[in-house]
Amino acid sequence: MSNYRVFKSILNGRTSVPASKSHTLRAILFAALGAGKSIIRQYLPSPDAEAMIKACQLLGAKIISLPNSLEIIGLNGKISIADDVINAGNSGIVLRFIPAILALSPHYGVITGDDSIRHQRPIRPLLEALIQLGATAISTKEDDFAPIIIRGPLKAGSATLSGKDSQPVSALIIASAFIEGVTELHVKDPGEKPWILLTLNWLDRLGIRYENHDFMHYRIFGKTSYPGFDYTVPGDLSSAAFPIAAALITGSELTIDNIDMTDLQGDKELIYVLQKMGARIEIDDFSKTLTVKKGGRLRGLEVDVNAFIDAVPILTVIGCFAEGITRITNAAIARQKESDRLSTITTELKKMGAQITELSDGLVIEHSSLRGARVHSHHDHRIAMSLAVAGLGAEGETLIENIECVAKTFPRFAQTFQEIGSHVEIISGGNL
Repeated sequence: MSNYRVFKSILNGRTSVPASKSHTLRAILFAALGAGKSIIRQYLPSPDAEAMIKACQLLGAKIISLPNSLEIIGLNGKISIADDVINAGNSGIVLRFIPAILALSPHYGVITGDDSIRHQRPIRPLLEALIQLGATAISTKEDDFAPIIIRGPLKAGSATLSGKDSQPVSALIIASAFIEGVTELHVKDPGEKPWILLTLNWLDRLGIRYENHDFMHYRIFGKTSYPGFDYTVPGDLSSAAFPIAAALITGSELTIDNIDMTDLQGDKELIYVLQKMGARIEIDDFSKTLTVKKGGRLRGLEVDVNAFIDAVPILTVIGCFAEGITRITNAAIARQKESDRLSTITTELKKMGAQITELSDGLVIEHSSLRGARVHSHHDHRIAMSLAVAGLGAEGETLIENIECVAKTFPRFAQTFQEIGSHVEIISGGNL
């Protein structure tokens, strides 16, 4: 077990953000489903990427990992019989995307995952939609969680599902592209729309035909085939939130590289929200840099966070340092992430003196004077990093337990923050 020890700090200089997790995982999957060789450059080497690589290998794709790239020989949409149980690890994307791809095959496949996947990440909307399209889709414990058993083949037709979580919708859109015929998807309560746009952008990139009617009705024209591709993964705008927030709450000036605000990642919306809160943030689209300037005064406001739901923990931290009250709304889906993020970030920040009221679908955060405390990550990378950032602005020592989960999106988090002047160190559990 490893932990972070964090002290109040002033940041300075220049840093960069890791590659996008969401793009990395989609790139691996689309390369595995394509025809011929694809090269994915500057991908995010993380446990989630490894889970996607192993899943695609079990489906028959040939994948070679090189120091800064992946070479993938695709299946041209023809799925092999999986030789083993597929383990999603801690990845919600692998949990939702791979069963839909398994359902393209007439053979049985099984997928499971870690404790969070088996108890925190519901999969019922996807299973019901797969059944509507002719597949067998069973939760082995009959509790709408993994492990699940899948058997196809999917048939062109019509399916209806909830869209509050975008991942099952994306999964079905991708799988439908390989079914012979036209498939129609009807989505109730569509949410997290930027992540759907991210998936549709991949379809556009690869020439896959579809229609999108206001995120509520899709027509996907199947039996697609596309050649391999050469792709460089952009920076992760959700990971950028942590150095940005750290600079803001410590009154520091910081430049961040590898920020492409033209990319469709939904989490870039947080940057515009922070500007509305009073942050002085300069964006240079030509050089793909972002600079946090000194002198901004953060003021609380009401934020509908559904389009950038992963920002809930770090926005909660920022709210503690903003004048007045910050209200986070339309965030119920945050309860179904790696942890129940509305509950976990509230519990842990309260240990540091935060004044937060937890609502069914959001949070109310008052300006608070934080003090160091012993807190827990709940094995959730965004909770761990958000608490570390909070510690940079708190009085005294903050200790965050169980930080191995941070490798999911920001493998060099501590080293990166040390390089810009932060007092963040990794210690073993035995040294507490």
